[in-house]
Amino acid sequence: MEVKVNNNDLNKAMKVMKRKLQQEGLFRELKKRRFHEKPSAKRKRKQKEALSRERKRLRKMQRFNQ
Repeated sequence: MEVKVNNNDLNKAMKVMKRKLQQEGLFRELKKRRFHEKPSAKRKRKQKEALSRERKRLRKMQRFNQ
């Protein structure tokens, strides 16, 4: 990952880097790996995430169909 610093504006570059890391899901991944997750809890979480992704996709499709 590369973030360019313009006009020695380090604060803006840090914000851009943090936003990129957040979009990639790095912070979520670190939080998940902090403690051991039981396989059953992992399955439930993954099913819940898949369901929310599917609902989001359907909402987007409804918006375009109207």
